Amino acid sequence: MHRTAPRLARILACGAVPVMLVATGCSDDSGSKKKDSSSSSSASAPSSASASPTVAPAAFSKLPEACKEISTKTVEKLVPNVKEKNGKVLKPPRNDSSTSCMWNGTDDDDVKNMQYRYLAIDLNLFPSHPTLGSGDQRAKAYVPQESDKAAKADGAKNVKTGTADGVGDQAVTVKAESKRDGDDYRDQRVVARTANAVVTVQYNGAGFQGAKSPDADDLLKQAVAAAKEALASVAAANK
Repeated sequence: MHRTAPRLARILACGAVPVMLVATGCSDDSGSKKKDSSSSSSASAPSSASASPTVAPAAFSKLPEACKEISTKTVEKLVPNVKEKNGKVLKPPRNDSSTSCMWNGTDDDDVKNMQYRYLAIDLNLFPSHPTLGSGDQRAKAYVPQESDKAAKADGAKNVKTGTADGVGDQAVTVKAESKRDGDDYRDQRVVARTANAVVTVQYNGAGFQGAKSPDADDLLKQAVAAAKEALASVAAANK
């Protein structure tokens, strides 16, 4: 009996060791899981915060009234014997983000030198958007799209593109020639941007009944002046 008791004690002691190791192992697993979950949650936090990008606010939020982009005085200067001084709306304004107006007329005072003029002004406003970008960025991307469209217009020939200094933040010019109904036209386009606003001026002229065609450079200068005035009217509308 005296020998059996110590032996039994040694067996019980050895049997307890695996139990303690298992308990310790469970404790370590639990700790590591807590650490992993906490590190995982902390890693996911920045991604949720970056899910809502911010963009710079647009400078302009509204446009001038349709056909009020330029003054009546300018209209009369560019379009002799204009049919409608107040202009004709080409398309209804869209959510205060676009306006489009046209004027035309024929100076028939001199039958031997009948001159026809057509003027159209299109204004577009680009608001900032979290996924599309800032208004400035969107407007800047729109300028080459408009100028490319003018350069590739049906019937356009002898196309020349350039830039106009001192007109907004950027301005592209497109000079072209075309023939319609037997008459030679000189077509001018100016696409200019100020911040998130873009104006497209289309100005063309022709000499009717064999009259001399207008000078393309003179037409372009007048189109550039109209673009400046239209952009200034956007700034005035937002004061």
